[in-house]
Amino acid sequence: MLSVVMEEFGGPDVLRARQVEDPVPGPGQVLIEVAYASVTFVETQVRSGNGPFGRPALPRVPGNGVGGRVLAVGPGTDPAWRGTTVVATTGGEGGYAERAPARADDLVPVPPGLDLKDAVALLADGRTALLLHRQAEIKPGELVLVEAAAGGVGSLLVQLALGAGAQVIGAARGARKAELISALGAAHVDYSEPDWIRRVRELTDGRALDVVFDGVGGTIGTEAAGALGLGGRISVYGMASGADAALDSEALAARSIRVQGLFSAAQPAEPRALTRDALRLAADGTLRPVVGQTFPLTEAAAAHTAIEGRDTLGKTLLVTGRSAGGA
Repeated sequence: MLSVVMEEFGGPDVLRARQVEDPVPGPGQVLIEVAYASVTFVETQVRSGNGPFGRPALPRVPGNGVGGRVLAVGPGTDPAWRGTTVVATTGGEGGYAERAPARADDLVPVPPGLDLKDAVALLADGRTALLLHRQAEIKPGELVLVEAAAGGVGSLLVQLALGAGAQVIGAARGARKAELISALGAAHVDYSEPDWIRRVRELTDGRALDVVFDGVGGTIGTEAAGALGLGGRISVYGMASGADAALDSEALAARSIRVQGLFSAAQPAEPRALTRDALRLAADGTLRPVVGQTFPLTEAAAAHTAIEGRDTLGKTLLVTGRSAGGA
């Protein structure tokens, strides 16, 4: 089968497509004929050797999220999975390939009527957005700022906040991203402009923000936190800038501002259940994942280059030859 193999850390050119042996599903696993593989910003960090959890062993096949048809099942796995169209995490690697093993416990069937491409786009981003949205407990009429609002998670957070009755401002860089945010129904500010926070205050008529979804960190996240009012919430879900926001816990506590996010223990959730919920919301039309660009599996390096260059909208996917048949 065709796979993308990484044998060293470095730039996107370390991702090389080659023929390798098909994996064999082990106990409790299945083998998925991959149609689409998710590509994430974190995977570009891991590839460069600067991932948040250290350097994994090499060689490796990157990719932690796939969608396709179950080809085979391993020992002790329910044979009923065979032939089912699913999305699944792969345990951190193995996704950039035509076939990928996954634990049966991580499989989520794709609901009828939902395009497989959209399901893969929601596999990680959907559950992340739902978790953050539920933690924030947005009320009708509240003012919500979503950073990186044209990204995979950000575009979903915009939709969820609007659905909760909030006034939403999406922050992102450049005209293409502004157009997407406007199409989703939110106001837009460009945080590459030095006075972007002043523009936020203009859009809110001087009212303080109630909720900030911080997917950028660094100076952007720090400035956004400063625009929160008493009893506000800041939900941290990424650091696209390469650094965390400088959040003064004492100053935030003095204003009764809660800090939440992916690593918050306040609301534990089961990832598989969140993914199911996200797929259901997409199937009934409540959520619309934005798949901004796809690349052939052989062009994984180009996908990483585009993400690192901040030149992407929504979700980025790799496409194998298996997608043509509606795997």
